[in-house]
Amino acid sequence: MNKPLRAHATAFSGAGRLSPTSQQRHARHSMHRLFHALALAGLVALMAGCATDVTKNEQKRLVWPEPPETARIESIRTIASDKDVGSDNNFNMLEFLAGAAASAKIGDPMGLAVSEDGNRLYVADYTQLAVFGFDFAKKSFVKLGGQGNPMGGPMGIALDGTGNIYVAESLKKGIGVYDPTGKSLNFITDPTMNRPVGLAIDIPRGKLYVVDSGRVDTEEHRIKIFDLQGKLLGKIGKQIGDIEGSFLFPTFISVDAKGNLYVADTLNSRVQMFDPDGKFVRIFGKRGTSAGEFDKPKGVAVDTFGNVYVADSGWSNVQIFNPKGQVLMYFSGRGTYPGLMQNPTGMAIDRQNRIYVSDSLNHRVNVFQLVNTKAEDNLGADEAAAKTVAPAK
Repeated sequence: MNKPLRAHATAFSGAGRLSPTSQQRHARHSMHRLFHALALAGLVALMAGCATDVTKNEQKRLVWPEPPETARIESIRTIASDKDVGSDNNFNMLEFLAGAAASAKIGDPMGLAVSEDGNRLYVADYTQLAVFGFDFAKKSFVKLGGQGNPMGGPMGIALDGTGNIYVAESLKKGIGVYDPTGKSLNFITDPTMNRPVGLAIDIPRGKLYVVDSGRVDTEEHRIKIFDLQGKLLGKIGKQIGDIEGSFLFPTFISVDAKGNLYVADTLNSRVQMFDPDGKFVRIFGKRGTSAGEFDKPKGVAVDTFGNVYVADSGWSNVQIFNPKGQVLMYFSGRGTYPGLMQNPTGMAIDRQNRIYVSDSLNHRVNVFQLVNTKAEDNLGADEAAAKTVAPAK
């Protein structure tokens, strides 16, 4: 099923690292060919599922890279409705083929927030003006907002240390704060706010980061920093543009355990990293069709090893970079089969390194798992090559 991926998917090879030869080979292939291969793989898998998996009532899960290389990413489940809160990780092929109805089905997923233990997942649904809450441990579901009490175009979402939910309500130009039952607690804004999209909370430092994506006629393409009570503390972003530290329609944001920020600078086709004081550190990626290059990066998240994951809405895949900005691999691609995506948006990672990606045009959240990986596996090609060179005598 995954054979077309062999020539394209660079991954932690050999003992787990990205080998220089794999990287060079990969750089010569465009992502366009990868996505065609992935779409074909998904189609073949779906056709095979019609013939065999329906009787087993379970899908064949995708892994990246494919055997015989060591798998690093595994597709483990999809979440599309309230029906999924009580299900296990087995995917029901009959329901997938039939498009089974649900009483509360995700329509247009955007930002995601997940508790550290992975028991609670919140999904901002832009078109339904609501947030979907899944508690997998309690097998309970809640829908915040929606008809009768709509949110104002929910986009980004974040959780504070007490479980309160912060929602970027782009149409209201501010951040709604809700308790876990959906009760409104606060509304955070500023006169300069244009279009809040992404959110991240640095819990130890008590900071709320808001990505103001701005508009064509404004310079407010910036990151705005608030305390958790709503006081504006500062801004990140020099001006609209493509110089270091400036943005062009940024979207989503993530903060790591050290307080570093990662911002999807979407129309500049890159991710920018800043330290906890807002000082520019480095850029991940650039516009292009090869490994480490983007079309429209949106979702961004960090795993427990400090690796940075970036969901590209244009390429419908996720790329992984190590903390130094070196590309390690990418996974998924365009398609409807579970594990493939169509225009992903938000992303989150829990402490078990489960990776949640909003699959916008498939109206679901895809869940992946990082597997078979240790800290020393996350070297770039240059570092891996250096470690294989015997010391001079």
